[in-house]
Amino acid sequence: MQPATIKIGLISDTHGYLDDQIIQHLSTCDEIWHAGDFGTLQVSDSLAAVKPLRGVYGNIDDAAIRTIHPKNQRFVCAGLDVYITHIGGYPGKYQPDVRKAIQLNPPQLFICGHSHILKIMPDKSNGLLHINPGAAGRHGFHKVRTLVTFIIAEGRITELKVIELGKRA
Repeated sequence: MQPATIKIGLISDTHGYLDDQIIQHLSTCDEIWHAGDFGTLQVSDSLAAVKPLRGVYGNIDDAAIRTIHPKNQRFVCAGLDVYITHIGGYPGKYQPDVRKAIQLNPPQLFICGHSHILKIMPDKSNGLLHINPGAAGRHGFHKVRTLVTFIIAEGRITELKVIELGKRA
């Protein structure tokens, strides 16, 4: 049984990179969610050793990661309906399969990665919150590495924070 209040550490696009700063922030959470592009199985294993891990595979992830993490995750956490995938788009520009899934059964929280662009925005037409935590790894065009933390209690998100981890290089 899940606790009524749970702190989430949300990360994406690590591309095989973890540092002590990432682990330090995520160790204060109850669960870690990874929105794809782990990069290596070692990243998945290291995160799972810190806290319970939910993740989806990304376009760079190999067969070993795809055996452990599915393409999509849909679940309820502390009363909040959550949908996570790697390549999802954003409100008004969802990928076709994501748009169809959201229109058929909108979650309250939609999470994706892939773009390396931090976005937290409401999707008023589907009644959900969209979060892309940006990229925590060093590979890509993003300038600042980021992750997101938040608390879920009784189906609501509170204390949402963007954590800047420093420059990419």
